[in-house]
Amino acid sequence: MRHMVSVLVENKFGVLARISTLFAARGFNIDSLTVSETEDSAISRMIIVVKGDCSILEQVTKQLNKLVDVIKVNDFNGAGCIERGVALIKINVTRSSRTEIIKLVGVFRARVIDISQDSMIVEITGDEDKINAFMKVVMPYGIKETCRTGFVALGGGHLAGTK
Repeated sequence: MRHMVSVLVENKFGVLARISTLFAARGFNIDSLTVSETEDSAISRMIIVVKGDCSILEQVTKQLNKLVDVIKVNDFNGAGCIERGVALIKINVTRSSRTEIIKLVGVFRARVIDISQDSMIVEITGDEDKINAFMKVVMPYGIKETCRTGFVALGGGHLAGTK
């Protein structure tokens, strides 16, 4: 099962190493990791995506909460979180396929950011399903290279009277 964990930490040297070691020690491979300062430069937010057993992740979460530099831990699974990732995808193009690919880019609300005679680089932003769906659709044209960011996420806000 896929888990997305948000960890607010003190922005100090060595915190990332201690947290990633904690996951590795429990047999979790980190699929995606994004770290950046928050609105407060003394605090960083880590978004960690892992696949694994819920009970083991619960143990890891409890151990994260015990670390001195950890301020808050949230498991975003099942929660109303907003997540986004970015992918750059270099696609083979020919004179005849260029128009078809540009139409697909429009359907997925992606952007062409570079184009040459034999390739096109597309930037797409969205959740994991959207990015994977776009890659599947352009796969028959030939993908030369890809580069994906880790995911960023925030808990969604709730309007009065809604869930």
